[in-house]
Amino acid sequence: MTVRVLVADDQDLVRTGLSMILDAQPDIEVVGKAADGHAAVELAHRLRPDVCLIDIQMPGLDGIEVTQRLAGRGVPDPIAVVVITTFDLDEYVHGALRAGARGFLLKDAGPELLVQAVHAAAVGDALIAPNITRRLLATLAAREPSSRRTQPIEPLTDREEEVLTLVARGRTNAEIADELFIGLTTAKTHVASLLTKIGARNRVEIAMWAYDTGRVGH
Repeated sequence: MTVRVLVADDQDLVRTGLSMILDAQPDIEVVGKAADGHAAVELAHRLRPDVCLIDIQMPGLDGIEVTQRLAGRGVPDPIAVVVITTFDLDEYVHGALRAGARGFLLKDAGPELLVQAVHAAAVGDALIAPNITRRLLATLAAREPSSRRTQPIEPLTDREEEVLTLVARGRTNAEIADELFIGLTTAKTHVASLLTKIGARNRVEIAMWAYDTGRVGH
């Protein structure tokens, strides 16, 4: 299956470079390019790509606002968003993930990580640059207990607790299936159940909840 991607960045050189890297992949096609936030939202709604690669700092609407409009809570039929930026700032990371992004990368992450992030977002997984993941989750783990959301809508089963821990550690569905000796479909079912029970929109929010509740430490 070919993953259809929209690339949004206000710098021509960066936009072209990202597009060339992605178009060079046999199973990725760049279907649209946008130079500002408003154009990104309009193109995304019109083209319905599988994944939107969105820069944080853009004129008009910034990347976080674009993410909110395309993938935020309550958005019908949301589109997968991977946020990419030059700046490794906690406020950007938190803002993007809270807005519904499925991935967060720095522009110097390299072609391999970029391609991995697009593929992960397309199938419902999440990929965040490893150095960002460690700091983000350590920050969440250090929060005061009073700020934690501890109760799921329904109690988690023992197996769901195991899957929760693996999701929080960045494992994909395939890796979870291998580690727990279960089928891929079963792993996906457990992840879907977690999303429902804890009211999360994506795997990143599952990981955040696991750290919020102290189930996983850093």
